[in-house]
Amino acid sequence: MISIPTNSLSLYVSYKHMKRGNELGIYLFNLSVADLLYTLTLPLWVDYSMHHDNWTHGPHLCKLCSFLMYTNFYTSAAFLCCISIDRYLAVVYPLRFYVLRKVRTAVYVSGLIWAIELSSNIIILWSEETHNDNLSHVLCYDKYPLEEWKAKLNYWRFFIGFLLPAVLMIFCCQRIYKAIKSNIATQDHDKIKIKKLLLSIVVAFLICFSPYHVVMLIRSIIEPHMCEVAKRLFVPYKITLALSSFNCIADPFLYSFVSEGARTDMLTAVLVFKKKSSGLNDINAESVEKEG
Repeated sequence: MISIPTNSLSLYVSYKHMKRGNELGIYLFNLSVADLLYTLTLPLWVDYSMHHDNWTHGPHLCKLCSFLMYTNFYTSAAFLCCISIDRYLAVVYPLRFYVLRKVRTAVYVSGLIWAIELSSNIIILWSEETHNDNLSHVLCYDKYPLEEWKAKLNYWRFFIGFLLPAVLMIFCCQRIYKAIKSNIATQDHDKIKIKKLLLSIVVAFLICFSPYHVVMLIRSIIEPHMCEVAKRLFVPYKITLALSSFNCIADPFLYSFVSEGARTDMLTAVLVFKKKSSGLNDINAESVEKEG
C-alpha cells in the first residue's frame, strides 16, 4: 500500500532527473523498478505466510516470485551502492572521474547489474522450487534442511551481494560527510541535516538487510548437516526475510524525495493528476446530464 505509490512517484522523479541529463536518475529509476517488481509479489508471500507456509498458487508462480524476490534484493543493494559511489565522486572529487558520472556510463553499469543478477538467479526458474513437508504443506523455495546448491549460492549472495555493497556504502557516506564537514561554505545546520541523512541511509540498509543475511549465512553453513538446528532457524529466517521488505519503503524517502527539486516535481505531478481527474469528472458529469 505504501511502496507502490511511493515508488511510482520515485519513477517520475527519476525520469525528471534523466531528462535533465543527471546520471543519478538512471540509478534511481532502476532502483524503483526493482522495488516495484518485488512489491508486486508481496501479496502472494503474505498469503503464503497466512496459510502457515502452504503455497497454493502452483509451482510456476512460486518460481517467479522467488526469482523476483532474490533479484530485487541484490539489484537494490547494487543500485544503492552505485548511488553512494556517484555522490562520493561528485562531492569528494567534483573535478575528476567525470567519465564515471556520465549518463551513458550509468546506463552501461545498470545494464551490467541487471545482467549479473538475472543470470545469478535464473537457476531458480529451472529448478523445482515447491516441496512437501511432513504436514503435507507445499513449501515454496525455502525448506529445511537447505539444499547444497542453495547454500553455495547464498555464500555469493552474502559476500558479493550484501557485504561488498554495505562496506562501499559505509565508506562513501563517511568520506562524503568528512568532505562536507571541512567545507567552510556549508552552513552548520546543513551539515547536521546531511549527517542525519547519511546516517539514515546506512542504518536503513543495515536494519533491512543485515539480520536476514546473517541468518542466511548461518543456515548455509550448518543446515546441510544439522537438521535439528535447521528447524530452529527456520522461523527467525522467515521473520528477517519479512523485515527486508521494508527496504522497498525506505528507498524512495531516503533517495528520491529528500531534495527540494524532487518534492517540487512530485507536487507538480500530483497537481497535474488532480487536474486531469477533475477534468474527467466534469466530462462524465456533462455526459450524465445530457443523457438525463
